[in-house]
Amino acid sequence: MTLAPITLFVYNRPAHTRRAVEALLRNELARDSDLIIYSDAPKPPEAAGTVREVRDYIRTIGGFRSVRIVGRDRNWGLADSIIDGVTTVLNKYGRIIVLEDDLLVSPHFLEYMNASLDQYEHDNRVMQISGYMFPLSADLEEDAIFLPFTTSWGWATWGRAWRHFDASCAAWSRIKADDMKLKAFDLGGVYPYSSMVEAQFRGEIDSWAIRWYMSVFAHKGLVLFPRRTLVHNSGLDGSGTHGEGPSMWRLNHPSDDFAVRVFPKDVSPSRAFHLVTATIAQGGASYFNRACRWVHGILARVQGGG
Repeated sequence: MTLAPITLFVYNRPAHTRRAVEALLRNELARDSDLIIYSDAPKPPEAAGTVREVRDYIRTIGGFRSVRIVGRDRNWGLADSIIDGVTTVLNKYGRIIVLEDDLLVSPHFLEYMNASLDQYEHDNRVMQISGYMFPLSADLEEDAIFLPFTTSWGWATWGRAWRHFDASCAAWSRIKADDMKLKAFDLGGVYPYSSMVEAQFRGEIDSWAIRWYMSVFAHKGLVLFPRRTLVHNSGLDGSGTHGEGPSMWRLNHPSDDFAVRVFPKDVSPSRAFHLVTATIAQGGASYFNRACRWVHGILARVQGGG
């Protein structure tokens, strides 16, 4: 098994960062993995103290094969920092595992990520490996399934897929002009991804994640998801840029007992796709509108590095 470098993006949340690293260290493969940490510089002056706390802590991290810190000397913001960091690491290593400071992973996370990267390395249809799975209530034969959309809560990819990253959203005009594609892009109308792209164009948000999803969608790419989540987002506690999410996301924790052993037989969208979209829709009748408000409210929050 070829172990991908773990690339962790941190900013000004020392407690979250510490918990994220401690969760990673529960993985047996951590000691054989290289950890690269991108630390963004403070944006508002009042963030300087907590950024310093984070940097003091990450200099003490051990337990990995190696630890390398990239300390930004100015505030890049999360989007530019991730785009630059992912591109740089992929240019050197060809594969990457990406985490942010509020993601708590299962002890089986690294095993799943690296095995999946090996399994689908040469299959151009597969463009991302996701560590997160929505709180799905379904009995599935396989331990992982393919879905036609991305996530940003603990993921991995290869240089061959990331080269299709479309930072300018050049493909959006083609998607937007086709009603069927537009509806598919919004997962049948249950999530406002298209509103996020439009907000990106208007300069109301600066999101690497929506541009990555659009890039994968434009190339008919697939993403491998575990049957049960291997990642918990602890940043939905109001401490991060996006604030609090629906309780069903906040309460979705990985189980230490679940590991991915059985991969899908066919590289095609799972028949469980409709169950996943139904689960997303179960956020409540107003979930779509609340999601839109999250998008358009991002600039109102004074958060650097996000």
